[in-house]
Amino acid sequence: MYHITRFFIIGFFFFITFQAVAQNVEFTRSNFPNDRSGLREASRNLRRGDRLFEQGGGKYDLALEYYLKAHNFNPKNAWLNYKIGVCYLNSIHHEKAIDFFEEAVRLNVPTLDVYFDLGHAFQLNYRFDEAIDQYRFYRQSLTPQELIQQRDKVDKRIAECNYAKKLVEKPVRVFIDNLGNRINSEYDDYSPVINADGTKMLFTTRRPLRRRPRADRNDHKYFENILETRLIRDRWQTPKEPGRRINTRSHDASAGLSHDGNTLLIYRGKRGGDIHESHWDGEQWSRPKRLHRRINSDYWVSSATLSPDGRTLYFVSDRPGGYGGKDIWQSRRDDRGDWSAPVNLGTTVNTEYDEASVFMHPDGKTLYFSSQGHNSMGGFDIFKTQYIGGRWTEPENLGHPINTPGDDLFFSMTKDGETGFYSTYREDGYGGSDIYMITFLGPEKPLINTPEQQLIASLARPADDIITAEEIEVTPMTLLRGTITDQETEEPLFATIELYDNEEELLLAEFTSNERTGDYAISLPGGKNYGIAVQAEDYLFHSENIDITESMVHREIINDIQLKRIEVGKAIVLENIFFDLGQATLRPESYAELGILYQLMEDNPDLRVKISGHTCTVGGWELNKRLSEDRARAVVEFLIDRGIDRNRLEHAGHAYSQPIASNETEEGREKNRRTEFEIIE
Repeated sequence: MYHITRFFIIGFFFFITFQAVAQNVEFTRSNFPNDRSGLREASRNLRRGDRLFEQGGGKYDLALEYYLKAHNFNPKNAWLNYKIGVCYLNSIHHEKAIDFFEEAVRLNVPTLDVYFDLGHAFQLNYRFDEAIDQYRFYRQSLTPQELIQQRDKVDKRIAECNYAKKLVEKPVRVFIDNLGNRINSEYDDYSPVINADGTKMLFTTRRPLRRRPRADRNDHKYFENILETRLIRDRWQTPKEPGRRINTRSHDASAGLSHDGNTLLIYRGKRGGDIHESHWDGEQWSRPKRLHRRINSDYWVSSATLSPDGRTLYFVSDRPGGYGGKDIWQSRRDDRGDWSAPVNLGTTVNTEYDEASVFMHPDGKTLYFSSQGHNSMGGFDIFKTQYIGGRWTEPENLGHPINTPGDDLFFSMTKDGETGFYSTYREDGYGGSDIYMITFLGPEKPLINTPEQQLIASLARPADDIITAEEIEVTPMTLLRGTITDQETEEPLFATIELYDNEEELLLAEFTSNERTGDYAISLPGGKNYGIAVQAEDYLFHSENIDITESMVHREIINDIQLKRIEVGKAIVLENIFFDLGQATLRPESYAELGILYQLMEDNPDLRVKISGHTCTVGGWELNKRLSEDRARAVVEFLIDRGIDRNRLEHAGHAYSQPIASNETEEGREKNRRTEFEIIE
């Protein structure tokens, strides 16, 4: 009796709202006495649609085809209109759901869900006030027991609508472009992962790639597969499968890509969902290997991203100990390659709702992720947070139109912070979710011409030193890349590249060049003085000094490196040996490279070497001769103090008698001021 009264009240409310209550028409002979053949065909389509509708997922589109045929015969059936609305609500054409839900209401469809679903349809179509009205009416119509179960869900939807109105009023300055039908298809395409310079992309597709594709029983869509494409002359090439080792007969999805583009993280659907790792050798991807059981436990693991140094893995999992259904975790890889026990990122980042699709920017501190929590417009929104001062900042919503009331996922960004990629549902899509490119235009710069305007602008700055997410900019990045080869044969070499913070005397990361091509790529955040040591078996090490302590722009440095074999007469410049001007005392920034030199002597006990000091022409000959000898002696004494036999070491000072560049320019003089290491036996 209660429910009868409740639906009478609901019907009366919508009689007032829509000014009309229509008569529901069932698919019966009494309603269609003069068209029995049409009724049979319509009933058959209705049954076929119902079977597909009950399966949900990818079957909604198929159910819709049958439902629309039945609707052409009888458009006045309440349940049919409601189900057509649900089918459209789960498609990219969700705006069409509104008319069918409203018709279902007029026809007194006997389910309260229609008001919640109608509210969702309004929300997805930016009709937020109307959505709020529907959500509130749905909440008011619930029984006390139902209200206990549904209140949080409804209140969250109302909060999303209110926040969405604020974001829509202040859109961010971006261009958002569909990547076109060369990349996207009529099926779901998503999870784009890119390298730091944005020239290589792998992504996930649900399109059929084989003659007899298999479908997942859970969502009735084709199994996930990975495709790969390259950017050549500003045009993405036709995607291809990344080799027979990557895609299997189950789910294979792009979970993450290292910034140099040589390590691919793959989600595989076996064992409940695990992450595997594959490496590019210059010609093909290696056979994927399952990550350690500390990462791949008995619980679901999906999206993942590596820090620039490759030592920290951020990933999404529903393992115990989280704050919601799916949380973001991190694990550190030690020098032996073992992963530590995962640690939850905490309540600043994770919420009681689901988090998804993580991406660590090449700056090593800015984490992008999708979440159903925080201040979302609806569904999954994309947020960013930064690790500053030992903690994560409050996540910032990337704003509208990047985020929508629907699901916005799998964000990634190039090193310069100017271009991003993600997957979302939009009206200009080709079907399902598509991959889009975001071009960030940055904030408009106000014209400040007069002293009065400049004074007002300075007074408007915050007085405190609280850092908010809105004030955080992406750290300027330098991409160092090139090829490592043998100096004589020019054959590519597989080498280890160690990255040091010279000022902190700290090994930051260790990379390798490509086994087949010798190519390497390293992303360097600005604001540091870096030392780079390149080492390969049977070769002298090569060092580079990259000082970008004052770099304020994104840039790219191409630096090809040639290594010399360990042979008598071969010499190298020690680029990261530093002295104060006019002094022979080693500065602490030199210790990292001196340690590498010491290790070379330890690993090759038969070597005898000569350390030579060189200067520029500033100052007299006697002064520079003595200075160059003292500097060479300082390096020798360092090695002797560490245990190297004195008889294996010689030193000499050559002043400015052996220049390698012109002494007419400061740049040339700087090159001439150097310390060299030469094999003499």
